[in-house]
Amino acid sequence: MALRRLTLGLPRMRKEAGERRDFLPAFVEGVAPHAAGVVVERGIGSGMGLGENRYEIPGVMRGTHQAAYGQDVVLVLRVPEQAELQLMRPGSTLVSMLHFPTRPARVRLLRRLGLEAVSLDSIMDDERHRLVEDPRAVAWNGLDAAFGALERTHPRFWSPRRGPIRVTILGAGAVGREAVEAATKFGDLGRFQRLEDAGLPGVEVVTVGRNLTRVASYMRERLRLTDLLVDASARHRPWHPLVPNGWISLLPRHAVICDLAVDGYELDALPSTVRGIEGIPAGNLDRWVIEPNDPLWDTTIPPGVDTRNRRTVVSCYSWPGLQPQTCMQRYGTALAPLMCTLLDRGGVGGLQPLRGPEDRAVLRASLRAWSQKRVVAPAVRSLIAPGGSAACRWGRVSAGAQQILGS
Repeated sequence: MALRRLTLGLPRMRKEAGERRDFLPAFVEGVAPHAAGVVVERGIGSGMGLGENRYEIPGVMRGTHQAAYGQDVVLVLRVPEQAELQLMRPGSTLVSMLHFPTRPARVRLLRRLGLEAVSLDSIMDDERHRLVEDPRAVAWNGLDAAFGALERTHPRFWSPRRGPIRVTILGAGAVGREAVEAATKFGDLGRFQRLEDAGLPGVEVVTVGRNLTRVASYMRERLRLTDLLVDASARHRPWHPLVPNGWISLLPRHAVICDLAVDGYELDALPSTVRGIEGIPAGNLDRWVIEPNDPLWDTTIPPGVDTRNRRTVVSCYSWPGLQPQTCMQRYGTALAPLMCTLLDRGGVGGLQPLRGPEDRAVLRASLRAWSQKRVVAPAVRSLIAPGGSAACRWGRVSAGAQQILGS
């Protein structure tokens, strides 16, 4: 039986004024032949100086915000507000940065609205490498902002008598690894050259892995030496902060906290979600430097979260968004084959893991796979308890569970 061809909606992101990103014409042109029709919201590209005529592509029409959300598949980088999600039809598919592991309330809302979903941040290849990300832009943009703030807070930043700038990075994943290089260059090659020309000491970078962050005695001593604390972690226990707020008091007064993880707070969820560095606020594309006396500390952090100890924080929901066209070029290149596959298969339900790596990557990132994994994983762990043949025990797991857990 022939698959029903799906329509695609590309709404604009109505966030802060600094959010200027839209999918580029080349991406739209590439995916349009795979859809029954594409609706782009009027004004698309205008934040990046692109005229609407650039989107005059066969099969593509301009429409309202509501019309874009009314299509079979809706692709939007940042998570829509609840009112926007309610514009979608039950059974349609949302593709966005959904962060299933740390947003349980969002998962419940998607299920309640009857939506299929694919989380861009969960799309990984068969080697478990994220496909839709720009860790280099995250690290360099964030560290540039952090060292810019440290220039203002550190009383001896430009003094030839100071020692090395000491940076502590939490996390050694893709972002953490890029952050190491960015930190050694003061976050910006121009700043690096100016400091080099002045004969000033460089940067000492220490990367702290997950197992070491749990050693309180080590962390306390390291924080006392730290000029710049960088959170680049991907936590397995999002209800547990890596740095409790009380430890922030150990940082020197001039220290800067650089937030590259940008987790949120969901205190009412079970389990709850807190930020990796407890009590710090989150910034956005309008405002990413937050001083200790900024009202954001008191107005954006849920009651009950300890915020008594404060330092200057640099934080942005999307560090790559500081360079919107470069960001969307990279995301579009990564997303095009994945979106074409999703459309060609008639949605998540038509994905076939044996057909190719794109099918597997998108299926693993789907809400239905996440939901099955949450239910199946404990049962599978009990089945592979010690005793008996491993092959026999695996054979007792359903084919569906094997597909979700083993592909």
